[in-house]
Amino acid sequence: MGRTVWYPGHMAKGKRKLAELAEKLDIILEVRDARAPLVTSSPLSEELSRICPVAVVLSKKDLADEKGTAQWLSWFASSGRKAWAVNLLKPRMEQVRKDLAPFGPSHREVRLAVVGIPNVGKSMFLNALVGKSSAQVGGIPGITRGVSWYKGKGFLAVDSPGILDPRSGDSVQRCLAWLGSSKSEVIGGYDLIALDLISALRKRSLWAMVEDKWGVPAPMELSGEEILESLGRRLGCLVSGGAVDILSAGRKFVEAFSTGRLGPVTLELPGDSPWI
Repeated sequence: MGRTVWYPGHMAKGKRKLAELAEKLDIILEVRDARAPLVTSSPLSEELSRICPVAVVLSKKDLADEKGTAQWLSWFASSGRKAWAVNLLKPRMEQVRKDLAPFGPSHREVRLAVVGIPNVGKSMFLNALVGKSSAQVGGIPGITRGVSWYKGKGFLAVDSPGILDPRSGDSVQRCLAWLGSSKSEVIGGYDLIALDLISALRKRSLWAMVEDKWGVPAPMELSGEEILESLGRRLGCLVSGGAVDILSAGRKFVEAFSTGRLGPVTLELPGDSPWI
């Protein structure tokens, strides 16, 4: 299958605005999924880091393996980059706010932007960071027009549209779909996404989480298609005549994985090769 590009106009526009805005910022917070910090890195991160500091927020830490997240935090620290891990359902932002203070000058608030790919938890993080009582404020003199700022305690924050890298190949897009960060139709539908996920979990010796949840084994002599059919029967994805609805089975499997119903998991660790 050829590479599919999903890069709507609002993404391109948002990228241009952020590039213009970066010189006026004190720090950029890049939100990544704690389960796959390499795959979910923003295409803007490296580019913007040449202009101002970029720190990393590992979102959805409750869905990731705790030891894996600890390895990532240690790796970022050894690389000289500030990083935090956050549970977006029970966010605790006191330490994040405290750590942000030194990035701004003493005479004004810290100015920051929150960036990330779609559905990685960027807006939920921003809402938790600025607090429930935060109000949107108007433009700031000398800074790009059309940008909405949110005032928190000691800082001003701007949100950005989720931006995917249009150069990403199908393997990256499928991994993003497992995490709920890419549309299934972009790379062929839930059946193909599910088959790739089955293959990935088997290769990484992670299938036990599926077997523990649903009692469906995955011996190596079975093909991915046969395993997906077994999952479909277990999940009740049947049509008239008793045949398995493969698309429905794939959707239920992928959604259970992406929402953490199969348990916490980390797909990548520091030193792993990117999904290319």
